[in-house]
Amino acid sequence: MDFYYLPGSAPCRAVQMTAAAVGVELNLKLTNLMAGEHMKPEFLKLNPQHCIPTLVDEDGFVLWESRAIQIYLVEKYCAHDETLAERLYPQDPRRRAVVHQRLFFDVAVLYQRFAEYYYPQIFGKKVAGDPDRLRSMEQALEFLNTFLEGERFVAGGDDPTIADFSILASIATFEAAGYDLHRYENIHRWYERTSEIVPAADKNLEGAKIFGRYFTDK
Repeated sequence: MDFYYLPGSAPCRAVQMTAAAVGVELNLKLTNLMAGEHMKPEFLKLNPQHCIPTLVDEDGFVLWESRAIQIYLVEKYCAHDETLAERLYPQDPRRRAVVHQRLFFDVAVLYQRFAEYYYPQIFGKKVAGDPDRLRSMEQALEFLNTFLEGERFVAGGDDPTIADFSILASIATFEAAGYDLHRYENIHRWYERTSEIVPAADKNLEGAKIFGRYFTDK
């Protein structure tokens, strides 16, 4: 299946970790947003929302939004491996609801507040970040730190789920931006452990370092 992506993108990295976990090989299609490749007619035909990641399955089915892609990969490619499916995306309604909550927290709060604070400094060329946005971002980190109190993984349980993959990609991006995570003891503990056991975690870290060049190359 074709996967339109950028290695520095946290959502793209979340999908790559999920694909590795379910044993699916992605045909990587590097998509240069800065060069406007996502606005070309052939890409707009696939995805009128012109965003990445975008997945095109073997039969031509097209899907975008990383968390939707993560769920799709597990539901389709773990259909004959119930044990793996249960670890990544539990069937129990309450456990699955927590996975969903964490995924929605990542897209709507954690990474959103990261972007609100850091993107003006990267793309808007602002020298310093807005203090109010910094406080808002740090509040999101405090929420996550609380979620992890007494838990091994972000949605609870004994195994990482797709919510861990998504948030792992986001937190790696915080680290790449130079933000010190040590003050959040639970996040730091989880991040160190999860980065050692999640499939393709090395690709996540490599991609985060690429994103980090926005800060080091200024």
